[in-house]
Amino acid sequence: MSLTYNQTVNAIAEFIEVVIHTILYVRQVYPAELFVRRKKYDTPVFQSRHPALNEYISGAVKAAKEEIALGSVDKVVVVIKDKDQVALERFIFSIQNMIQVEAYDKNTSVENAMSAVSLGQYFRSFLVKLNMMESLLGQLDLGDDASFAIVLELKDSKVPTASVAKEPPPWVPANDQDTTAGVSEKAELHMLRAVNTGIINLSLAVQESDVKLDREKAKGGIKEQENVKS
Repeated sequence: MSLTYNQTVNAIAEFIEVVIHTILYVRQVYPAELFVRRKKYDTPVFQSRHPALNEYISGAVKAAKEEIALGSVDKVVVVIKDKDQVALERFIFSIQNMIQVEAYDKNTSVENAMSAVSLGQYFRSFLVKLNMMESLLGQLDLGDDASFAIVLELKDSKVPTASVAKEPPPWVPANDQDTTAGVSEKAELHMLRAVNTGIINLSLAVQESDVKLDREKAKGGIKEQENVKS
């Protein structure tokens, strides 16, 4: 059976939450022992066991889901930062609403939309690709004081409205360097996977910042000099 609008929003939000945990594990933002191995979309995933971290992620994703349901989200970005709060990598979920659905129709199956089973298979392929990230991006030398942020970028300069009455509000203005608008031209973008559900298009890409690339280049130059000396 084809997905409904609400099922699609819920599935995408759940997937984003799973991927955030996986990113933190794969990119070694936190120690491996902080994570437990689970199975989702018929593939192994890793989930944080830290209650405060889990609460932050689930709260951010829940607030993002409310905005996705309104059709106002352009991107959800997971930014990995070093001890000086400098962005090194951005994992970018791009979201594109393909159809307008009235509120009374959001629990009705959408003709020609993807089925829940097919969407789960696509999500599995996203995760398989994500688990191979190290071969594409190399190891991150983060040390003990790495951090990350979840950034919501809305369409047409909108502001979050779904959670406006909540105290404290779930969203605060992002640092410019954490956003995709604040990216240097030297940054490199790698597309990982994309899926068109027939209701909402979702793609996942990773961006290596110019700072990270410059550091790796400098490190490579030092290694070459050492090889020449030896």
